[in-house]
Amino acid sequence: MEITLTQIATTHNSRTEATDDYWDSVITSIVLEAHIPTEAFNNIEQFSHLEIIYYFDKADDINMVFSGRPRDNPDYPVMGIFCQRKKDRPNKTGLCTVELLAHHERTIIVKGLDAIDGTPILDIKPVFKEFEPAKEIRQPEWVSDLMKKYWL
Repeated sequence: MEITLTQIATTHNSRTEATDDYWDSVITSIVLEAHIPTEAFNNIEQFSHLEIIYYFDKADDINMVFSGRPRDNPDYPVMGIFCQRKKDRPNKTGLCTVELLAHHERTIIVKGLDAIDGTPILDIKPVFKEFEPAKEIRQPEWVSDLMKKYWL
């Protein structure tokens, strides 16, 4: 089965390289593509946070992996790609929860999106508390070590 997705928006920010850390201070404008009507953002400012689904368009298929050590760190265990959030994955999709700072007609301004300038946006969803996990989240210890500088 072939699935076709259409870009709905584009990112604009100061990050031009997909480096691994220091994403918290990144402020990103997300601008709707011409084929998406302005009304798609009607009342979006009623939400504090959004989930942004995007496409790692600069990721190279040659680098796609199905298993490996996160960030190639020898201190971390070998993990399957579906146990990691790296860009070198089969469908090159990213997902990030961001804070919505402002809405101006065809543009939203968000904080904390870990996508570089010009990244294609595939979808935007509001964060509903009811979709968040009701139980405590469990993760291996290496994840906290890997993430300690990500949101600085």
